[in-house]
Amino acid sequence: MAIINILPWADWLALAAFSGLWVGYAWFARVWGRRQGSLLVTTNRYRAYWMRQAAMRDPRMLDGLITQTLSNTPAFFSSTSILVIGALFALLGTTEKATELVSEIPFAQTVPLVVFEFKILVLVSIFVYAFFRFSWCMRQYTFVALVIGAMPPPADFDSGKFDLKRYTDRAAAMVGAAAETFNDGLRAYYFSFAAMAWFISPLAMVLATGLVVLILYSREFRSEVLHILREDGNTDR
Repeated sequence: MAIINILPWADWLALAAFSGLWVGYAWFARVWGRRQGSLLVTTNRYRAYWMRQAAMRDPRMLDGLITQTLSNTPAFFSSTSILVIGALFALLGTTEKATELVSEIPFAQTVPLVVFEFKILVLVSIFVYAFFRFSWCMRQYTFVALVIGAMPPPADFDSGKFDLKRYTDRAAAMVGAAAETFNDGLRAYYFSFAAMAWFISPLAMVLATGLVVLILYSREFRSEVLHILREDGNTDR
């Protein structure tokens, strides 16, 4: 009961709405994306086409460079997450000054220190989750590099010694899994901005979360980039 009494009920409801919208949108993007072709699903077709091209290339230095480039982005976000977590823990030592600063923001609610610290810990948990997703993405790209490095020469595929479709489908699934993991971490960054609105008020947090969901939906299902990628029917080959 002591933990429940830390926050007012309005804050608990806002936190529940935040968590529900995050989890609900992640489920929606995964399920609906398979039916309507989200940005991730559409780019997965290009990843499959890339692996088919890689299987026919010899040597495969270009594919190794592409894999290394792709792994640089989650590496950057992973190290950034650690810096943000450290900064948030440092903020816990100066909560009195931080609450005074937040109280100067228009429409911001004045809350006890324990509530302010709890909100910081929620932000910490978001970036910890992001760190684990980005670091796992980096690890998956090392597996992608192994799969590409272990690809038989094109002659072995042509002779039927190895099944080209089976091998490239498995390699493309590995690249797609890494991309989906990166997407989870990036989504956590988006929702962290919504969580920051909690320092103003519970209502601001709910509104910010709804705005983040709309932004994510527009980028994953209605973006101009998605329209351009869908125009190339050659990726279905």
